[in-house]
Amino acid sequence: MSVARVAPPSAWVESRPRAALRLVSRIGTFCLVELQKLRHDRTELVTRAIQPVLWLVIFGQTFSRIRAIPTGNVPYLDYLAPGIIAQSALFVAIFYGIQIIWERDAGILTKLLVTPSPRSALVAGKAFAAGVRTISQAIVVLIVAALLGVSMTWNPLKILAVFAVVVLGAAFFSCLSMTIAGLVLRRDRLMGIGQAITMPLFFASNALYPVSLMPGWLQALSHANPLTYEVSALRGLLIGTPTNYWLDFAVLIVAAIAGICAASSLLSRLAR
Repeated sequence: MSVARVAPPSAWVESRPRAALRLVSRIGTFCLVELQKLRHDRTELVTRAIQPVLWLVIFGQTFSRIRAIPTGNVPYLDYLAPGIIAQSALFVAIFYGIQIIWERDAGILTKLLVTPSPRSALVAGKAFAAGVRTISQAIVVLIVAALLGVSMTWNPLKILAVFAVVVLGAAFFSCLSMTIAGLVLRRDRLMGIGQAITMPLFFASNALYPVSLMPGWLQALSHANPLTYEVSALRGLLIGTPTNYWLDFAVLIVAAIAGICAASSLLSRLAR
């Protein structure tokens, strides 16, 4: 009687890095596929940048003159600029689920799901593509803020860290949108829910004003809002306000991973 040979444990260990590299490669592939869609409508990058610029130019300069919001020794326009960068990422990502519903209706999603790639790779690719899209808006906001006289750092490493924060924040909110898409299954319902939660997420953060000015119940919501940690990290990197980077990045990374897992688990409902 012959006994089948079992591969030594070292072979199992060697297969894990290969599997990880294969997963990263597939995530990168899906991300590139998403980004190539911009070639068909490059004006999207310009039109989406209009709203955050208006917030910075009109709202920021007006409230800087009023001086109604106490921000310590930091000018209000300086305080606001990182919040507008985070806002632009939120507004792009929160409606990202509409695209995946459109792909379901066009039959594209079913074809993607029959590939050997795991569903988490598909969701992660779309999520990080949403993050990369928001980098262009962050650059526009940074340029406009500099023209308005905002005092920011131009340290290349800190700017790269700013882009990483923006990508992580957009990844989470795009996954939140895809999760909602997996629950409601219709574009009109997703549009309504997206519009209903966008402004509460924005106002229940420190993007416009310090958390200390909020009532107690809103402070509790702010501490549970990933956008608050995104804005805190951006302020620390750009204008040097004190923050706990370890906490900020940990919350954003955990939120992005949890969002990918949640959206992946509901992806099959969209393909039915």
